[in-house]
Amino acid sequence: MLNRSMVSSFVTVLSIIAFNGIPAHSTFSSESTELTLWYNQPASEWVEALPIGNGRLGAMVFGGTKTERIQLNEDTIWAGHPLERDRKGAYIYLVEARRLIFKGKYAEGQKIMQDEFMSERISPRSYQTLGDLWIMFKDDKGIEDYRRELNLDTAIAKVIYRQGDALFTREVFSSPVDQAIVIRLTCDKPNYLTFDVNLSRSEHAEVRPNSSDLLIMRGQADQGEQHAGVKFTTRLQAVLDDGTVYADESGLHIKNAGAVTLFLTAATDYRGDDPDSISKRELKAVAKKTYKALREAHIKEHQRLFHRVKFDLGGEDKLDLPVDQRLQLVKEGADDPQLIAMYFQFGRYLLISCSRPGCMASNLQGLWSEHIDAPWNADYHININIQMNYWPAEMCNLSECHEPFFDLIDNLRPRGRKTARDVYGCRGFTAHHTTDAWYWTSPIGNAVYGMWPLGAAWSCQHLWEHYLYTGDIEFLRQRGYPIMKEGAEFFLDFLTEDPQTGKLVSGPSTSPENQFRAKDGVVSYLTMGCAMDQEIVWDLFTNCLDAARVLSIDDEFVQQV
Repeated sequence: MLNRSMVSSFVTVLSIIAFNGIPAHSTFSSESTELTLWYNQPASEWVEALPIGNGRLGAMVFGGTKTERIQLNEDTIWAGHPLERDRKGAYIYLVEARRLIFKGKYAEGQKIMQDEFMSERISPRSYQTLGDLWIMFKDDKGIEDYRRELNLDTAIAKVIYRQGDALFTREVFSSPVDQAIVIRLTCDKPNYLTFDVNLSRSEHAEVRPNSSDLLIMRGQADQGEQHAGVKFTTRLQAVLDDGTVYADESGLHIKNAGAVTLFLTAATDYRGDDPDSISKRELKAVAKKTYKALREAHIKEHQRLFHRVKFDLGGEDKLDLPVDQRLQLVKEGADDPQLIAMYFQFGRYLLISCSRPGCMASNLQGLWSEHIDAPWNADYHININIQMNYWPAEMCNLSECHEPFFDLIDNLRPRGRKTARDVYGCRGFTAHHTTDAWYWTSPIGNAVYGMWPLGAAWSCQHLWEHYLYTGDIEFLRQRGYPIMKEGAEFFLDFLTEDPQTGKLVSGPSTSPENQFRAKDGVVSYLTMGCAMDQEIVWDLFTNCLDAARVLSIDDEFVQQV
């Protein structure tokens, strides 16, 4: 099940268990049943569907027998565009707000920060679904021996069932090698495959046949004129073994085929590219290859990352039970160490599937969202959620999967410098509790959650951790340390002396989404030197000093820190 923070659910497991890292060439079964989530019924709702992804293209596979829904995502399908949000010159009110809060006049200080620093929360500007791929069969009468599964070791979702004396099999994967979603439908009886295929999207998209075996869907991630976002193109082609196919306005119609392979490619103009030409080029390339070659290349690339960690907790073999039944038994008090081990590997699988070099960072839904207006916009909450997504990256031997987060931090710098200068009168760069694909850094909305300029600083912890795990000194020299330094420069200017203790403290800020009751009984949320601020600043400064020693740097900045 996927929820607001895609990988966070297994962090607790990581904190109490150990595992052995093993090199990528180590061998265990390429179709390991110990790493297969399986069920004896289709998904009845989205959270029960099976996630696949290549970092950029994702899908949720429902496994229906009369109607198969495969919900689609592409990681740059975002509404919105860059907007100016900074409250320029707000820093002239900072001294008075601090004075009031130091005196315990929290309400008065908070009012200044709310009125003068906080910009409007502009919503919705959501990450959006690409749409849905539908496979429609003539009937689902007499279905027997149904099985729906996700093999974490091969990153392939599969559906198998009998209808009469015919065995039907469906495999779905998102290839990181060929940048396409591949769907293979087969039957052990010749010429038994007859079905229709279509694409759809709930808004701002048009589907047209392009040839007898090809559909094209074009559209825009648009939530009103103010929030018009990326334009996209999706192509879907059917390649048949025997049988016939034709296309019309209602989709592709396949009759009496022996086997069918569906290829789906998608692209956007997020980075200034032409989505039509990219999706066309990628489809042309993938459609030339055999299914066997595509499948083998996909598995090899997935296992290059996945096979680095093997995790065995022992326990009784319960592989003959579907996962939902095993979960229910655990709820009732049963012990199932194998399920915990698979849960751990499922977290690694999800990170591999939604965060590869060159892709967008894992958002609140990872890669997978069925919405046009997703909960919390499915954006990047840098006051906890994105850190939780990436805490497992290094310790789970997936350093490459960390790179999209580094790209996000780097992309925050231009706007973050402006926010630091215009809003706070400080050097360096800063970011607040959330951002999106357009990398804004301003404090927005209500100060109870938004007045928190620690987002960039906390994210910088991941840069240092990457160096500690990899020992990559060139990464530290060229990328990690320059970003960390710029994050620290903001706090060299932002920190102020507490008149009672003489110590340097951060603020005004909030411990995100927390409140407290002041001596006068008023519920407040902004303070000076809250523990979370002090811990993050200490951590950033300490990491900068350690990095400077590694790089043999002892300049004015180091002395200031």
